[in-house]
Amino acid sequence: MSSDAEQPGPANPDLATMRVGYGHQGIGGRSEESDLDAEQLNDGWLPLMRRWLEDAVEAGIPEPNAMTLGTVDEHGHPCTRTVLCKGLSTAGVLFFTNYESDKGRQLAAVPYASVTFTWVPIAKQITVRGPAERVSAEVTDEYWHSRPRGSRLGAWASEQSRPIGSRAELDAALLHVAERFGVDVDIPVRPNWGGILIRPEVVEFWQGRANRMHNRIRTSRHGDRWTVERLQP
Repeated sequence: MSSDAEQPGPANPDLATMRVGYGHQGIGGRSEESDLDAEQLNDGWLPLMRRWLEDAVEAGIPEPNAMTLGTVDEHGHPCTRTVLCKGLSTAGVLFFTNYESDKGRQLAAVPYASVTFTWVPIAKQITVRGPAERVSAEVTDEYWHSRPRGSRLGAWASEQSRPIGSRAELDAALLHVAERFGVDVDIPVRPNWGGILIRPEVVEFWQGRANRMHNRIRTSRHGDRWTVERLQP
């Protein structure tokens, strides 16, 4: 690093003191909720992930299926954004996008991704990492026709991730495709739009606890075998 490079100043006091005290136990105390343990993954990662997602839904967390997706660009730099999980199965985690978007192109070049579900109000987080692949046209078609009509029109109107001059131009593009398809025409799947499946190789469960002594359990796939280990917070 250059000697004249700008150095960060002291931590902002307002930011430095921002923290959530997870759990309601003191040193040596116990939380009202049972601690995350490796035995909870005896049946694999999927049952526990579904249970935590249900917890988030029951807690009324907005968009509980939102997840932060991490990819790398052509320079090897990390890129993150929030997308919605639209499928969860033994095969993996599924979301949909325009394949010509930044994330679509990046995953085509480097087909490996990481996603993190963060549910702060219930002190839970899950990270899934693994290879990413495009799903079949049949899977995409089934999901596409479950979307509201407006969302399907929006997918046609937006050249995702490409620059545009103004909001007015974007609104005009939506109006144009709405006029093009009319009100009675079934809107077909847009070409080069579809699902991406992340096949888990590593799944980590995080549970907030007092004094930053959080629970972290990681399961990793090695061929056809999965290992489970506890990590220090």
